Amino acid sequence: MRLQGKTAIVTGGGRDIGRACAVKLASEGVNVAVNYFASSAGAEETVAEIKKIGGQAFAMQGDLNKPEEVDALIAKTVDTYGSLDILVNNAGGLIARKKITEMSLEHWQAVMDLNLTSTFLMVKAALLHMKSGAIVNIASQAGRDGGGPGASAYATSKGGVMTFTRSLARELGPDIRVNAICPGMIDTDFHNIHTPDAGRRGLEAAAPLKRQGQSQDVANLVTFLASEDSAYLTGTNVDINGGMLFS
Repeated sequence: MRLQGKTAIVTGGGRDIGRACAVKLASEGVNVAVNYFASSAGAEETVAEIKKIGGQAFAMQGDLNKPEEVDALIAKTVDTYGSLDILVNNAGGLIARKKITEMSLEHWQAVMDLNLTSTFLMVKAALLHMKSGAIVNIASQAGRDGGGPGASAYATSKGGVMTFTRSLARELGPDIRVNAICPGMIDTDFHNIHTPDAGRRGLEAAAPLKRQGQSQDVANLVTFLASEDSAYLTGTNVDINGGMLFS
């Protein structure tokens, strides 16, 4: 196992991409702290799945826009496992599709906080304990192409995550590598809620790989970026979209 004995925090680990990342890392020997905000049952299912394969994990609720709850998550992780080596910033979301003309300042700020401020707070607190290792941020294809209708706040926040990733790579190297992933259409609750089914079928037909991505596809890439297999990669924003956008 490539990452035996390492410790990771995976935010938003109760479902979909977060769950797949947590389980995949655990399969490589990583001790995993699973953060969740509302999906308590899902987070416990993630932990149960990890323990079923012989891994170590715990779930902890936390609002990642509250510094004291971020600090508590990191403190419990370090107290439980003795170190922090990998941080996967996966928590985030769209909230709702709103055009600029109907968007309130409160909505704009909520989306920025959910996706970008939470990443800043997690990284800032984690660095008190990370002397080496890897940070992997989950950005989005929307950060490259502006997103779909009503997603300008989301796209802007994910573009911020991409730029933050580049800045961190410069600041934290050579000891800590920082990369981000830009998923396109991944078959998750995000798109179940926010993307019409007809649009998803159309993407499948247009994509060179003729399918939507799966959470496991993203988890495999996260694990690669967290491991020494990617030792000469930092500051990258890696596309994973079935060929729908080339960069």
